[in-house]
Amino acid sequence: MAPKISEKKLRKHFSAKKIDPGKIKLGKEKETKMEGRETKPRFGIANFEKRRHPRFLLNLPVEYYRINSNFACSGSTFNASEGGLMVKLPERIDIGQYLRLKLFFSLGLGMDSIEALSQVVWVDDLEQEEGYRYGVRFVAISSEDMSRLKTFLKKVSN
Repeated sequence: MAPKISEKKLRKHFSAKKIDPGKIKLGKEKETKMEGRETKPRFGIANFEKRRHPRFLLNLPVEYYRINSNFACSGSTFNASEGGLMVKLPERIDIGQYLRLKLFFSLGLGMDSIEALSQVVWVDDLEQEEGYRYGVRFVAISSEDMSRLKTFLKKVSN
């Protein structure tokens, strides 16, 4: 039988590994029965949220501009959060490049949009489709646009 580990020891262990102990979710002790065996308690730790902001699966139109260009190109989102987007764009863009993004969405009866300066943090070729998938993080976004984005994400989460 495995030794019982106290919640205090678990939190100390994870804080030493630089995991926020406040985010540790301890499972309740569960009784499990197996044929011909005695009942054993089970403990678990589950669901560490590694992201700062939850992601929402959204297919929204996006317009983007490379820095120092006024030529707009279009793409779409795979998901969105308060921290950034996963987008599908038709051209190859290097990691670290900055883009001006304009994200379009419906909030209420009309169409709304936000603008943000973003940075490409990862790229992936789309094998079955044309284009590339990117992770972009918001580098600069106005407080008004962030407020509209938060309102929209809260609306789609309900």
